[in-house]
Amino acid sequence: MDFEAKIWRSEDLLVYPIKGSRKPSNYFWASTILLGSLGLLLVAVFSYLGMDLFFLSKEISDFPFIPQGAAMGFYGFGGLCISFYLWCIILWNVGSGYDMFDKKEKKIRFFRRGFPGENRHIILEVSMENVLSIQVIKERFLTRTYDIVYIETIEYGFIPLTRIEDDLIPSEIVQKAVEVAKFLNVSAYS
Repeated sequence: MDFEAKIWRSEDLLVYPIKGSRKPSNYFWASTILLGSLGLLLVAVFSYLGMDLFFLSKEISDFPFIPQGAAMGFYGFGGLCISFYLWCIILWNVGSGYDMFDKKEKKIRFFRRGFPGENRHIILEVSMENVLSIQVIKERFLTRTYDIVYIETIEYGFIPLTRIEDDLIPSEIVQKAVEVAKFLNVSAYS
């Protein structure tokens, strides 16, 4: 099943795909930071060679690698590291996965991809008997308030089903809360 696909619904199974780090904003910032840091490194190299990058003015100095060039090189290298990190999380699609509600097994499974390694996949399984309710709770982040759908369980407390970055409108949030509550046969609160 493609995790970027639409919601999978059947009589005994409900699966919500979770979009990870392959978002347009991450592609934009990874590309922008890469180009900017390469530009800064280019300025540092030209400074080290004692030449002006734009060839519009006389030589910068006879002293190789003036302090401005060193600073540009430092910031360029730092930008390359940040860009490399962003491209890695995009490649590995960190944070992607699914929320699966299975009536046959009477289990809810939360699956997420993490960073490569021994514990790359994060899986949380909750028995449907442990579910108390579905709640829409207002969360404040910086200057805005967001509605987040939570599943309340006996064992794990509140587990979020939506995230701020899902960018859902209020009717979609309520629709998801009601759909999950009906599927699990529990009450929904707002």
